[in-house]
Amino acid sequence: MSIVRCVDVKKAYTLGERRVEALRGIDLTIDEAGFYAIMGSSGSGKSTLLHLLAALDVPDEGEVHVGGRRIDGLNDKELTAFRRSEVGVVFQQFNLLATMTAAENVELPALLAGESPRAARERAMELLERLGLKERASHRPEALSGGEQQRVAIARALYFSPPVILADEPTGNLDSRSAEGLWTLLGELSERQGVTVIMVTHEPAAAAHCRATYMLQDGRVVGHIDSDGLDASALASEYQRLHRSA
Repeated sequence: MSIVRCVDVKKAYTLGERRVEALRGIDLTIDEAGFYAIMGSSGSGKSTLLHLLAALDVPDEGEVHVGGRRIDGLNDKELTAFRRSEVGVVFQQFNLLATMTAAENVELPALLAGESPRAARERAMELLERLGLKERASHRPEALSGGEQQRVAIARALYFSPPVILADEPTGNLDSRSAEGLWTLLGELSERQGVTVIMVTHEPAAAAHCRATYMLQDGRVVGHIDSDGLDASALASEYQRLHRSA
């Protein structure tokens, strides 16, 4: 059973009088758990693809399967259940509520889903401790560094123990040291907990932490790099080679 499978996926948007083809027939299969990158320049369609995998949008054509389940035809109730339990999403913008503490931000989705406050707080504290934020649980986002805020967002994404974490440019607002720490953290989550992490990025340094990198160009997957063991420079060279030959 494939963890992710996309079959001839197409997606277009209308901007004013202009039609933009974001995805032009994506074919992608990921069969084994691991840490993967989807890499491409701005406008290549990588964020659109991630939104389809997260069931935040639907394709115009084609099939999207996540966790062995086809999701592009689910109804609203099924989509809500899927987003809650099957995927966790981490965005470049941390999307934390400024008026809530770290613990409150983590537990909020569970409270909205009807869990008891006590159970939600225990789970939130467990996750924050696992991510090295136990002592920061009572702090609001303004008192946290960018790296700490993103770890809070990851804790929130992990709350329901989803088998797949989708990260859209998760280090775009972080300094290089914090970014390096976050890439390492995502890799450790995948390795130690068996979570599949799929990260959208344009940075070779990020993709170098991944098991494999899929390259998008003009709305299509045009190549695949076995990035395990490559440093950023070697991965960038391979990326450029694929880009020229695409």
